[in-house]
Amino acid sequence: MDCISVEGIRLFAYHGCLDEEGKIGTEYQIDVDVWGDVSASYQSDDLHHTMDYVNINRIVEQHVLVRAKLIETVAYRIMVDLFKEMPLVQKAQIKLSKMSPPINGDVQRVSIQLMRERKDIALQ
Repeated sequence: MDCISVEGIRLFAYHGCLDEEGKIGTEYQIDVDVWGDVSASYQSDDLHHTMDYVNINRIVEQHVLVRAKLIETVAYRIMVDLFKEMPLVQKAQIKLSKMSPPINGDVQRVSIQLMRERKDIALQ
């Protein structure tokens, strides 16, 4: 299986359980790996035969910009749409990090990492 990685997507958003997080916001960093068979693209040199990283970035951006209380929720919404919109994706891994979280301590980031296969996701 082939893997395409999009690393270090940086976005500013307003997730969190605290009301202040919805007003102040913070930076997020997202890494996405998708696996699938893109061998047809080797010969065709055609974007339709691969897992387009522009589309991956668009899906991430679209979901990170919609407020949620939990970063787990955001990561899962991204995961579902990767499978819905990209038929070649057979497995995906997402790491979503909230930079400088508002907790008592000197913490650089908190992260959720999800890994799923297509068969594990209900695609309505």
